Amino acid sequence: MDWFVAPDYWTSRLVFQRALAAVYLMAFLTAALQFRALMGERGMLPVPRFVAQVRFRAAPSLFQLHYSDRFFAGCAWSGCAVSAALLAGVDSLVPLWAAMLLWLVPWALYLSIVNVGQTWYSFGWESLLLEVGFLAVLLGNDEVAPPIVVLFLLRWILFRVEFGAGLIKMRGDACWRKLTCLDHHHETQPMPGPLSWFFHHLPKPLHRVEVAANHFTQLVVPLLLFTPQPVATAAAALMIVTQLWLVLSGNFSWLNWITIVLALSALAFPSDAPSVPEAPLWYEVVVLAVAALLLFLSYHPVANMVSRRQVMNRSFDPLHLVNTYGAFGSVSRIRYEVVVEGTADDVPREDSDWREYEFKGKPGDPRRWPRQFAPYHLRLDWLMWFAALSPAYAGPWFGALVERLLENDRDTLRLLRRSPFPPDAPPRHIRARLFRYRYTTWRELRETGACWERTYVREYLPPTRLAGTAQKS
Repeated sequence: MDWFVAPDYWTSRLVFQRALAAVYLMAFLTAALQFRALMGERGMLPVPRFVAQVRFRAAPSLFQLHYSDRFFAGCAWSGCAVSAALLAGVDSLVPLWAAMLLWLVPWALYLSIVNVGQTWYSFGWESLLLEVGFLAVLLGNDEVAPPIVVLFLLRWILFRVEFGAGLIKMRGDACWRKLTCLDHHHETQPMPGPLSWFFHHLPKPLHRVEVAANHFTQLVVPLLLFTPQPVATAAAALMIVTQLWLVLSGNFSWLNWITIVLALSALAFPSDAPSVPEAPLWYEVVVLAVAALLLFLSYHPVANMVSRRQVMNRSFDPLHLVNTYGAFGSVSRIRYEVVVEGTADDVPREDSDWREYEFKGKPGDPRRWPRQFAPYHLRLDWLMWFAALSPAYAGPWFGALVERLLENDRDTLRLLRRSPFPPDAPPRHIRARLFRYRYTTWRELRETGACWERTYVREYLPPTRLAGTAQKS
């Protein structure tokens, strides 16, 4: 069927697949390096405890069938290996059916991780990677030209990502409608990057222009994705530029990068496809049948998107095939940070030698400039931002974090930038205090060298020790 394929997207498919494989690689690397402390057998939210309470049908995962830290590590590193192979183009060297199976492997492995990841994996970019990754299975390899219906479904995801984010902003915080949200956002976002301080200090009129441009890109430009070329290509290119601007402004995991990957699939180039045979009938049947299923499952995301009670980042099926997205429907005006400290003193006092734990990404020492980590994702640092908003967000895991710090747990300390205590001398007590953080002014930066100024607010967690340890007076 000539209408089934789109030769002008041969190069687009190639670039899309390699870029998606790179995002997969980063996602699996993040999982492999952090899982033991977060959700391993002795993690803060252990997978074995979770799978004992949740049925396979509700959260299908390989780890519902068997779990050990060694098995999880094997799956995560296998995901890295397959992703690296796909990045190198191995899928173009095998038959069509084998390429589809090869793309199915990272999707199934990452689904298994996300479905037992609990709070650590509860964000929209996880479902987005799975939804995009599932469509990549159907996109084919060098044996066939890209199927039009799959390209359409990729644009459908991109439309929902951008348009849904635009709607949630207009319906949410009034500052988006007043064009004032960026007066605060760069200072209060979950994990600032090295340029965030400078973005915050841009002139306020420019912030208004940024917000207005964001509304245009998210509420108008997505509609152009479904227009003829070259308009659709221009729309996708504008989205890519916008996402790169966001990449510069902060650390948002791979959210911006997976959105860029989606936009790459909408770029059309002059036909450079080699002469290939028509797509086999079985492939056409599979693609059309799955496409019909995905369109059917789109009902709930669309209903949510048009609802006045729109919610962000929700999956409507356990396989994360079609989801709803959105980000920053509300913007904090004040930045709070939880500062975790320990002391070796037997009796904790206010004048004890309290030493601060340094996290890799979240603000701590006011003189330490933020670093660029994205697309690598620091999951503990990201959740610490939520913990500062309300202790309720940290309820399931913060106590376990404190316990691991009191034990000088090696895997937990690897999540941090630095522990103030030597490996063989753990602290006797841990406490947490809440501070208000704000960016310094240009003058304060020149005088002190500090990019942050912080003010003590209140006690977050009183001095705590391991149960059963004696306290000397």
